[in-house]
Amino acid sequence: MDENRKQYRAMQLDGPGRSLRVVERAMPVPGANEMLIKVLACGVCRTDLHIVDGEIPAANYPIVPGHEIIGRILQIGDRINDFAVGDRVASPGWVQAVASAAIA
Repeated sequence: MDENRKQYRAMQLDGPGRSLRVVERAMPVPGANEMLIKVLACGVCRTDLHIVDGEIPAANYPIVPGHEIIGRILQIGDRINDFAVGDRVASPGWVQAVASAAIA
């Protein structure tokens, strides 16, 4: 990991039935069609509970549960034209892990 790259904290699940734990991760860099979002609020839905319980065989652990988020855009990719840095956004569905953690 690049020592100079910014870090963020997230609650990570290492496997079914395990407790969530705080981890430090390298801040992702958004691609051309992606945006980096600072998560301000994150909902927990039944899908997250299925992941914790090990009921979704396709889950790839370790995983950071929570895909229903509200946040502010920190960075945008070159092909993003409808949003700007600082915009408040919501994502009601699965998003790629390019969001900073709710713990800041």
